[in-house]
Amino acid sequence: MYLRLQKVLLTPFAFTILLANGNNLTAAENTKNRKNIIQTNQNKQTDLVKGKVVDETGASLPGVTVLVIGTKKGAVTDIDGNYTIEAKVGDVLQFSYVGLQTKTVTVNGSTVNVTLSGGSGESLENVVIIGSRNPTRTVTESAVPIDVIAMKDIATQGAQTNLNQILNMVAPSFTSNTQTVADGTDHLDPAQLRGLGPDQVLVLVNGKRRHTSSLVNINGTPGRGSVGTDLNAIPAFALEKIEVLRDGASAQYGSDAIAGVINLNIKKDTKKIDINLFSGSNFSRNANDHRGGNDGNNYQMDVNYGTNLGKEKSFINLTGSLQLRDATSRANDATGTIYNAYNAIEQRASEDGININSLYGNITNTSNSAQIISLIKNYAPKVSYFTGAQQTNISNATTISQLQTALNFDATDGELAYRKLERRNFNMRIGQSEFKSVQFFLNAAYPINDKLEVYVFGGTSYRNGESAGFFRRPNQSRSYTGLYLNGFLPEIHSTINDLSAATGLRGTIFKDWHFDLSNTYGRNSFDYNIENTVNATLREGSPTEFDAGGLRFAQNTTNFDMSKKINTLNIAFGAEYRYEQYGINAGVPDSYSQYDINGNVVTGTTPANIRVTDFYGAARPGGAQVFPGYRAENAKTEKRNSMALYADLELDVTEKWLLNGAVRFENYSDFGSTTNFKIATRYKLTDNINLRGAFSTGFRAPSLHQIYYESTATQFTGGVPFEVGTFSNDSEIAKLLGIPKLKQEESTSVSAGFTAKIPSANLTITADAYYIKINDRVVLTDQFTPTPLTQPLYDQAGANAATFFANAIDTESKGIDVVLTNKMNLNENLTLKNDLSGTFSKTRKIGNIHASPILEAAGQVNTYFSESSRIYLEEAVPRVKVNLTNGLTYKKFDFFLRNVYFGEVTDPNVADVNGDGFVGATIVNGKAVENEHPVWGGRVITDMSVGFKISPIAKIIIGANNIFDIYPDKNLGPQTARRANGVDANGNITYAATPTAIDLSNQNQFVYSRNVSQFGQNGRFVFARLSLSF
Repeated sequence: MYLRLQKVLLTPFAFTILLANGNNLTAAENTKNRKNIIQTNQNKQTDLVKGKVVDETGASLPGVTVLVIGTKKGAVTDIDGNYTIEAKVGDVLQFSYVGLQTKTVTVNGSTVNVTLSGGSGESLENVVIIGSRNPTRTVTESAVPIDVIAMKDIATQGAQTNLNQILNMVAPSFTSNTQTVADGTDHLDPAQLRGLGPDQVLVLVNGKRRHTSSLVNINGTPGRGSVGTDLNAIPAFALEKIEVLRDGASAQYGSDAIAGVINLNIKKDTKKIDINLFSGSNFSRNANDHRGGNDGNNYQMDVNYGTNLGKEKSFINLTGSLQLRDATSRANDATGTIYNAYNAIEQRASEDGININSLYGNITNTSNSAQIISLIKNYAPKVSYFTGAQQTNISNATTISQLQTALNFDATDGELAYRKLERRNFNMRIGQSEFKSVQFFLNAAYPINDKLEVYVFGGTSYRNGESAGFFRRPNQSRSYTGLYLNGFLPEIHSTINDLSAATGLRGTIFKDWHFDLSNTYGRNSFDYNIENTVNATLREGSPTEFDAGGLRFAQNTTNFDMSKKINTLNIAFGAEYRYEQYGINAGVPDSYSQYDINGNVVTGTTPANIRVTDFYGAARPGGAQVFPGYRAENAKTEKRNSMALYADLELDVTEKWLLNGAVRFENYSDFGSTTNFKIATRYKLTDNINLRGAFSTGFRAPSLHQIYYESTATQFTGGVPFEVGTFSNDSEIAKLLGIPKLKQEESTSVSAGFTAKIPSANLTITADAYYIKINDRVVLTDQFTPTPLTQPLYDQAGANAATFFANAIDTESKGIDVVLTNKMNLNENLTLKNDLSGTFSKTRKIGNIHASPILEAAGQVNTYFSESSRIYLEEAVPRVKVNLTNGLTYKKFDFFLRNVYFGEVTDPNVADVNGDGFVGATIVNGKAVENEHPVWGGRVITDMSVGFKISPIAKIIIGANNIFDIYPDKNLGPQTARRANGVDANGNITYAATPTAIDLSNQNQFVYSRNVSQFGQNGRFVFARLSLSF
């Protein structure tokens, strides 16, 4: 077996060492000498030296190159780190391994054991865990594209402090940004790979499946309708490296791995303490609602400690992280009406201790009408800026109805001056949310004997966040001036708890069969507390803080894996059992209920004259403003289990040709069975050029969240609020509307590419093209409005619109990923490393929408999958992303420069973009569908930092992310345009006779798009970091 490993792993890297020792070999001579070395080891059995090579933690190192200096003799360590080489006493052995420091040892006996310590290696040559079950396979030898991101430098050079931010800046195929005014999604950044959904990428930790978040994204953001993994629950400082497999891998790893796999490797360092102290802030011209200065202060402390456990090869590595992040805001001064005339009068009355609002529940059904009329007439003259005509109209009114007409005018400017307020006092908070985070992670292993080892890893994360919604202005019915005379900005306070724990036993049994028996448990909970808010139907009796309930998800995965390398064939097989549980916890009744004037819960039969209204007769909505709590009827606990069997074969057919095949059978308790396969191959054209390709099928079972999630939440469309209910796919209302039952997504994936190395230039190039077709993709529908048949079900949920999860469409994604890496040692003190990578991708809907006959008959196909849903799917994340990173090291100084180009994105909202007075439209399924969307142009974001090693244990780094303070294109402001309203008998689109108002900025609050963002809208971030290592 070890002889075959020599053929596979005695790479050109080993021969660069020979070159360094004066052996000027050509490529042909390299190949010849490899054969000579192998033949020598086959024919000579005298003067053999044996030994084992391990790292600092005691872990075996497969694939270490061992050379007898001054000769052509060589060997490579096997999967257990063992080697045998022909050498005699006095010979000097050289041990080299990518990423670790090369070591020389003089032979003084028949056994030479070696420990290699950390060093500066090329990350692209690292042995990888994912993509291949051969534990000695490296990135460039793999049959599929894999990125390896070494965290040692990445986590300290840039301004990014969490995994989503780091990956968004260093991995072109990865996209993630903080969201704003998106309810729970403000607190958990959705992440996407190759433009596919957050739930179509599988996350592993140390090669074991990671649980997802309990949150499902239902608001207007990229990844809408999906469930992702909360990467930010894992401290970046705990990681040694990140592997990103950019290829479909359901046949190897199971459900969710349609776009690829992200594997997070936890540190195993021992005998050291690392400390990271970080402080930064957004110093930007647009900070603090475009007034400049700085906001978004960020403070972080990380500590990592490793030690052994009193036995050789044992270790425990611990990481703790504390982070405090302030909010940012990029709104502009609020425009539009804030106060009406009634607000002005109630303010004057309140100054005398009189609350006019308390005198009525329903303005048309109150016994206090005469008193209300009298009070208004008495206090109106105290409003000095009312005109004479306005005062006359008020004094002449004799009924509530007449007063409603007389007081129906804008009093904003005069009232702001009177109350000594400014329009900015009514701004929303547009930007990143505030949070406090505490995290702890561990990784440990302990050998029972030479063949068995027990291991454990996992961690816990606590995160408390705060974000805000739309400002509830005094003139709006959803506000309640009886408690908040100036309106209020409601806040969502989240508590996110995450726990994971994995334990296992691995080792060698049955004559070199390697096994791994493990159990991995994870859970995530997301609880909502709504503050600075009101249930307007409770009026003065309303609390201003509500427990709105929460979400929870738990997953337990048991795995048994076996593998063995027999000559040129690597065999792996295994089984998996997974149990999942999803639940919704109800909030307190006041957080979601709508009450009538008698304090009873409103139902579909509640008469209009006892429903709570504002002064102008508009019905007040129930529930906590910004986020009505989860209702008692939403509360549930659902579960399922799945069982899987897999087999994976990897064969070196010849020295140049690698062939890999995998098949996986999986059975879900709620979706039945599926079998998927994968075939991958790699062919070495030369020692430095490889061709590779793969074909696979895949699947994704809808998450329990997508099957069972139900809620009612406030969503804004065109600045207009709607109480939108998300109903489960099997609900009664879904059946009445003709929403088909959910089923699994199925995919087909093809990739092809090459890797190339130019040793003389120390340059590595990879390029891979891909095509992914997904059938029956799960999406969140647009908003269905009630019909007479469904109205009672809407009323029961407190909703005036409804959405559902459904297998609405088929999609295809295609693109190309390119990575170039170069490192130059210019002299003994000067090193330059350059990385250029880019992704060019496109996703689109193909074929017809999968609507039921009921939906087609009702003309609801375009609601089932809307134009805005198409934009979120196809164009809401950059389709082009290019990253150029340069790192220069000179003595004690490090200089870091990164430029990232984020391509254009399209806004899902429509407007009169070209200024012709119309909103452009097209005909889809016989209906006029508006499709004139703003397109926000691409931008280059530049990061820069300088590091200086103060002492052997201390290093300071200062720098800036987005150093040139770049922002996205500004949003479109208020405009009027004629809207499409139908299709005439001749098949032409018809337009409304009069223009209507369109304002994507929502009265100057969303200066930049709320719905899409390539790189956020926080501007320049300046930071300082102190790294200590003991």
